[in-house]
Amino acid sequence: ANDQRKVIYQQRNELLESQDISETIAAMRESVMNDTINEYIPPQSMEEQWDVHALEKALAAEFRLELPLVQWLEQDTRLDEQGLRARVSEAAQQQYQAKVDMVGAPMHQYEAAVMLQSLDTHWREHLAALDHLRQGIHLRGYAQKNPRQEYKREAFELFAAMLEAIKRDVTLMLMSVQIRSEQDIEVAEAAAPAVGNVQYH
Repeated sequence: ANDQRKVIYQQRNELLESQDISETIAAMRESVMNDTINEYIPPQSMEEQWDVHALEKALAAEFRLELPLVQWLEQDTRLDEQGLRARVSEAAQQQYQAKVDMVGAPMHQYEAAVMLQSLDTHWREHLAALDHLRQGIHLRGYAQKNPRQEYKREAFELFAAMLEAIKRDVTLMLMSVQIRSEQDIEVAEAAAPAVGNVQYH
């Protein structure tokens, strides 16, 4: 637990001190995209095992990434698993870059804030999970297992799962955030119906 605490606080300090974490965000996004693809296209699998329709729906629902994967495969018979992964990753990068371009400035502070919030939230949940694990670990002795070794193993698995959850949360947040220009906001405000019988204090 102490080793894990050191890792987390080191990451927090790096986040607070860093001016630009865009490379970290890009690496996380690529990792999450690959993990998502793995659910529907097992690595090094035959094309008959692929569920491309479900992958299309998952990318659209989770990341707002509308990609015609089925059409790509129909149009390009040479498109293999690695090529498809590369196209999805590139499309995700382009979509995110379009948001940055719309803002007209790097989103470094926003990226860091999202990452910091996710890190803190998951770390608090992880500490609670470790406490719960610690309270029940003595029961492993009844199953002829060393409670100390079991605690270390399960705590490590929880920590690894927490890091994966942070990557996914940050990627989902940044990919799904919608950027609005000042013109869009003005149009939306103008179209909003007037509210009557309201007193402002």
